[in-house]
Amino acid sequence: MSRGAPFSHYFVDALARAQADESSFGDAVRKGLPQALYDEALNAIPQWPGYEPTPLHAMPGQAALAGLAGIACKDEGARFGLGSFKALGGAYAVRVLAARRQGPLTVACATEGNHGRSVAWGAQQAGARCVIFLHERVSPGREQAIAKYGAEIRRVPGNYDDAVLACARVAEEEGWTIVSDTTWPGYEEIPSIVMAGYGVMLQETLGQLTQTPTHVFLQAGVGGMAAAVMAAFHYLHDGPMPKFIIVEPRNAACILASVRHGGRLTTVTGKLETVTAGLACGAPSPLALSIINGGAHAVLAVDDDAVIEAMRALARPAAGDPAVVAGASGAAGLAGLRAVMQNNGLREQLAIGPDSHALIINTESDTDRSDYLALMGSGLEPEGGPART
Repeated sequence: MSRGAPFSHYFVDALARAQADESSFGDAVRKGLPQALYDEALNAIPQWPGYEPTPLHAMPGQAALAGLAGIACKDEGARFGLGSFKALGGAYAVRVLAARRQGPLTVACATEGNHGRSVAWGAQQAGARCVIFLHERVSPGREQAIAKYGAEIRRVPGNYDDAVLACARVAEEEGWTIVSDTTWPGYEEIPSIVMAGYGVMLQETLGQLTQTPTHVFLQAGVGGMAAAVMAAFHYLHDGPMPKFIIVEPRNAACILASVRHGGRLTTVTGKLETVTAGLACGAPSPLALSIINGGAHAVLAVDDDAVIEAMRALARPAAGDPAVVAGASGAAGLAGLRAVMQNNGLREQLAIGPDSHALIINTESDTDRSDYLALMGSGLEPEGGPART
């Protein structure tokens, strides 16, 4: 999309509803993510060396193109130098576990890249051993970004879900501690700690906003980030809840499939091929799904072309907007917003229009530099010079 041009019409598959189930939402939040967990994380993480709130950008140019009163973009690209919001979760959980444990600690996880980087960074700081499981399509660049923090890397055939299963099997055999934001029966406490760390984003955002958002677009893989932000709104926001819209890649829309089945966990199979590597998950986290199913007003599946267009729009922005370096997963929220605004039915169902204020989160910068440049295309470097690493 050239600057200032109307955005394209791309595929969107969606389930929207007029009202969220506020009672179910509140119950799921209080049960799965108790406020005490959030309070502990919100007190601890701002005390870390190097902590700084990430910026919240006003984007009047994008808002004008979309026909909205305003768009605010929380930009997680500079978070602790790790390039993504994941620095708030995995590393925080490792610190909590290390403080509790007497004796040596080995932590492990499966990852598409950013979560593993956070866990490895946290383990290095805590003096713990770290083993990271990567599936066969995780790029060499993402592997190197994790390994530089001293993690041992193990490759697994198949996709992300295969890596999760391999990690669970080996960790049980070896007595290692898994640090994941995905829950499963008997494994809920650590993911809850990880997700509580993500709440720092929302605490900062509420202090930075000049206008309360009416609509919040949250990208999802297993759903941990989206559910954590929704839960943080429940605890930290005074007044009516905004409408939450969940955005997934078309080829890995496990939350959409699950919500369509009444909130029953539904797995999407296949290669899960998408440019949004961090969202390429075949099964939701049950805890995240319970929160999303009650609190979301819509779940969308968008195609990769829409995401790439959103990346380019952020890097070469409309008049009045800052340039934002967003990896594919980071740009998915904007892709979902634009998909809604070109769909008359969704606009009406979600009551979004000229008086609306949207919040999006750029969850990652160019955490894989070569992939980022390949998707951006020739001549589409961000304004002001090369992208951040």
